[in-house]
Amino acid sequence: MFPRGDEDSPNPAGLAFYRALIDECLASGMIPMVTITQYEPPLYLAQEYGGWSNRKTIDFYLKFCETIMREFRGKVRYWIPFVEVNLTLTAFGEATSAGILPPEGPFPRETNSPERIQARYQAMHHIFVANAKVVKLAREIDPENHVGCMLAGPASYPLTCSPEDNLANLQSLQRDCWFCSDVAVRGEYPGYMKRHMAEEGISITVEPEDADLLRAGTVDFIGFSYYSSSCISAEGQSGVEGNNLAGVPNPYLKKSEWGWLVDPIGIRIACNLVWDRYQLPMYIVENGLGAVDVVTEDGRIEDDYRIDYLRAHIEQLKEALADGVDLRGYMTWGCVDLIAESTGQMSKRYGFVHVDFDDAGHGSGKRTRKKSFFWYRDVIRSRGENI
Repeated sequence: MFPRGDEDSPNPAGLAFYRALIDECLASGMIPMVTITQYEPPLYLAQEYGGWSNRKTIDFYLKFCETIMREFRGKVRYWIPFVEVNLTLTAFGEATSAGILPPEGPFPRETNSPERIQARYQAMHHIFVANAKVVKLAREIDPENHVGCMLAGPASYPLTCSPEDNLANLQSLQRDCWFCSDVAVRGEYPGYMKRHMAEEGISITVEPEDADLLRAGTVDFIGFSYYSSSCISAEGQSGVEGNNLAGVPNPYLKKSEWGWLVDPIGIRIACNLVWDRYQLPMYIVENGLGAVDVVTEDGRIEDDYRIDYLRAHIEQLKEALADGVDLRGYMTWGCVDLIAESTGQMSKRYGFVHVDFDDAGHGSGKRTRKKSFFWYRDVIRSRGENI
């Protein structure tokens, strides 16, 4: 809708596309929950302004938010300003979330230099301010609007029962997860992060009005993605894969084809951790299994492994509800096969609907409903009773 990011007015074709999409959702009885930006800062803003490391990006983003919130007033009432906002501080999120371009030069490039880390924290602060301003804007446009904070969920355990591993896991959760939700929910920087930034020599520019903005713009709900979990060791983190998690492999868990540890009980634990910390309504915004799907000669896709994965997680969400967690919704990733953001592959499929394209973009584009499609349709119709 704003391809460059700094246009004075939106692209009418972009608005028309999303208007049609949202109207179709409403006509089908669905309540839209819109993620405003999902790893897509405009390249122009990254090139010309340095992405979110530049405070000007806040104003560009607010114009975008105001445009869509006024355009879809009364049709969309649930808004997530930033996807998996806590990944902004990672090397992965530096470009995809913060819009900070990689350094020039041959590979491997230095992405964890003090200057790069400093830029990430400055970008993170600007995102915090933007999020708070979006909350205020959303309520002014429509008092029925709800704005949330969305995390790559808290999903780690200490590798052993040693105090050192337990402390390392606590600090990992604080810095890599709770930092962002603490600011979004409580409206101020937590003490543990102030200490960490001081000890690491990280100093960011904060405007005098920012503290009041953060306090006034706290969110209405918490959303998080959950795919996998990891273990944290005081001796260092390496060897685990899964939604850009830090950590080491858990010897008690099996892996997916892409090395992501399958841990259904972890989603119940994550729900309880978030509920105990914030006492806010909660949504699972992403959950799913990336796997290779085989099309049989008669055109069927028998993806029982996907059904088994989702069933096990839904069973644990029922347990979380019984625990007293205020879980309002569950959304899978995703409905239709698309290129996996984590690997850039089409062959790593998540959807209920198969799309005939390969990793090189070759194929007919034909869509075929998988076995999981019909299973999940029954799950929805029964409101989770038939799984």
